[in-house]
Amino acid sequence: MTKTSTQAGGRLARIALALTLGACGGVVFNWLGMPLPWMLGALVFNTIAAIAGAPVRAPTAARNYVVVVIGVMLGSGFTSDILAHVGGWVLSLMFLTAYMFIAGLLVVPYYIRLGKFDTASAYFSGMPGGLNEMISIGGDMGGDERKIALAHASRILITVSLLALWFRFIAGLEVGDRNAIGVPFTVIPPVELLVLAGCGVLGFFIGPRLRLPAPMLVGPMLISAVAHIAGLSTTPPPQELVMLAQLVLGTIMGCRFIGSTARQIGHAILLSIGATIITLAVTLVFAIFFHQLFGQTTEQVLLAFAPGGLAEMSLIALAMGAEVDYVALHHIVRITIIVVMAPLVFRLLRPWLAQPPRPDPDQDSSR
Repeated sequence: MTKTSTQAGGRLARIALALTLGACGGVVFNWLGMPLPWMLGALVFNTIAAIAGAPVRAPTAARNYVVVVIGVMLGSGFTSDILAHVGGWVLSLMFLTAYMFIAGLLVVPYYIRLGKFDTASAYFSGMPGGLNEMISIGGDMGGDERKIALAHASRILITVSLLALWFRFIAGLEVGDRNAIGVPFTVIPPVELLVLAGCGVLGFFIGPRLRLPAPMLVGPMLISAVAHIAGLSTTPPPQELVMLAQLVLGTIMGCRFIGSTARQIGHAILLSIGATIITLAVTLVFAIFFHQLFGQTTEQVLLAFAPGGLAEMSLIALAMGAEVDYVALHHIVRITIIVVMAPLVFRLLRPWLAQPPRPDPDQDSSR
C-alpha cells in the first residue's frame, strides 16, 4: 500500500468518524425533541470532538452538493404570493442596512478593545457577513484568517443554537414535526422529482456564473423559487435528502474548530458570546420596532436580521412555519451588501481605525 493511499484512507476514516458522531448527535437531539436535530446535534457533537482533539475531519468536498439540496428546499418555500409581498419588504430591507451599520459600529470596537485584535481582523470579525467571504476578504486585507474564522464560526454556532432553543423552549413556539422538513421520497411524483433535480443541477452551474453570493445555495434556491412560483413543482425535496444535508452541514460547522487549541477556542467563543449578544440585542430592538410600527412578527424579523447563516436561519424559519422567502431575501441582501461594501468602507476607515499592535492573548508570554 502506497503512502498516498494510506493518507487517503486516514482522511476517509476521520470523515467517517465525524459523520458518525454527527449522526449520533442527530439521534440524541431528535430523541430530546430539539429543533433541527440533525444539524444542531451534528454541530454540537463535532464541536466537542474538535475541542477534545478527536481525529475528526470535515467532509468539505460534500458541502457544495448538500448545500444545493438546502437551496432547492428553501426555494420550495417561495410561492406566487411573494410577488405581492416584495413591495412591502422594501422598507424592511432599507432598515437592514441601518442595522448592519449599527451592529458593526458596536462589534468592531469590541473586538479591538476587548479582544485585542488588529484592525483588519477586528473589522472583518465584526462584520455580519458570510463566513467564507469574510475569511477570504479579511485575509486579503491583512487580517488573521484563523481569528476571523473562529469569530464567525463561533457567531454562527451561538446564534443558531440560541435562536433555535429560544423559539422552542422560551418563546414556546410550535415548530411542527422537526423531522418533517421535506416529504418522504416515495410520495413525490416522478415528474416533480425530475423538476427538483433540474433545479439543483441548473442552480449548481448558474450560481457561480452569475457571481451570486453563496452561489451553490442561492443559485438552486432562485431556480427552485421560479419553478415553484410558476407552478412547475408543488413539493420540497425528499425528506431523507434534507436530513442528510443538515447532518453534513452540522458536521462541517462543528469541524471548523479543528486545529485550534482549547485556549484559542475558549477565547474565541467567549469573545463571540459577547459580540453575538450585542448583535442580537440590536436585532431584537429592530424586531420590536418593526412589530410595533409595521405589524411584522418579532420572531420573523429576528430570523431575517439575526447574524446566522443564510441556510441555518432559513431552516429555522421553515421549521417554524415562518415566511422563508422574507427571511432568505434579507440574508441574501445582507451578504451581498457586506461583500460589496465592507472592503470599500474598510479602505476608507483604515487610517482612523489604525492602532499600534496589541499583545495577542492566545500567544504564550515568556514573562
